[in-house]
Amino acid sequence: MIPNVLTLAGSDSGGGAGIQADLKTMLALGVHGMSVITAVTAQNSLGVQGAWELPVEAVRAQYRSVVDDIGVQAIKTGMLASAELVGTVAELIGGTAAPAVVDPVGVSKHGDPLLAASALDSVRTKLLPVATVATPNLDEVAQLTGVHVESEEQLREAADAVLAYGPRWVLIKGGHLSGDAVDLLTDGTAEHWLRAPRYDNRHTHGTGCTLASAIASGLAKGLPVPEAVVAAKDYVTGAIRAGFALGGGIGPVDHGWRFRGDAA
Repeated sequence: MIPNVLTLAGSDSGGGAGIQADLKTMLALGVHGMSVITAVTAQNSLGVQGAWELPVEAVRAQYRSVVDDIGVQAIKTGMLASAELVGTVAELIGGTAAPAVVDPVGVSKHGDPLLAASALDSVRTKLLPVATVATPNLDEVAQLTGVHVESEEQLREAADAVLAYGPRWVLIKGGHLSGDAVDLLTDGTAEHWLRAPRYDNRHTHGTGCTLASAIASGLAKGLPVPEAVVAAKDYVTGAIRAGFALGGGIGPVDHGWRFRGDAA
């Protein structure tokens, strides 16, 4: 049986992030991707020109339709936009026996806000407590906890601050720091430091969505959290290295890099 992975996220009309990136990642990693669309965006390589969240009833109906009939082995969340949507998704995930990867999306790669300020408390108190793995970047750490990371040594402080809200594991993504791309995965006891070369490639749209979906794909296959995260980091590093120009701005990572004839 091919594992089923469900993403709850916004649609990126440019195809580089959100639902589109999630489903491409899942296909590339050998799982069956399913989707609950939480918002629709008008988006391209230059930024987000508009965003419209779906009604809670539509989100709930999509979720129940998929989970009750097909079943799910892992869940991934992305753009949830409002406090009401965050609360609804947290309730749905909390009632489902499957690991959940929470990517607490706050802003787009271009700096466009994708989460209402009023929703932050719901992320902290409702969504993070049901997460198997939370995957904030440094901007999202600051947004959620007030901890501003400026050095690798501060990643532990950031992890502790996020873990205080209840996720089983947290992956603090240090990609915004200088030097190698360093991430810290911890459950408060075990620590796993993940390092990868930093590639001089500005086409990194969808990196966070892709990483979270790759982790969920690994969990759906039965991998322990550390193994799923290591495998996901390897996949994303290759996708960043192979990222391609699309439009006139920031292009996406290459989700199909392993299928290319020249993939290293």
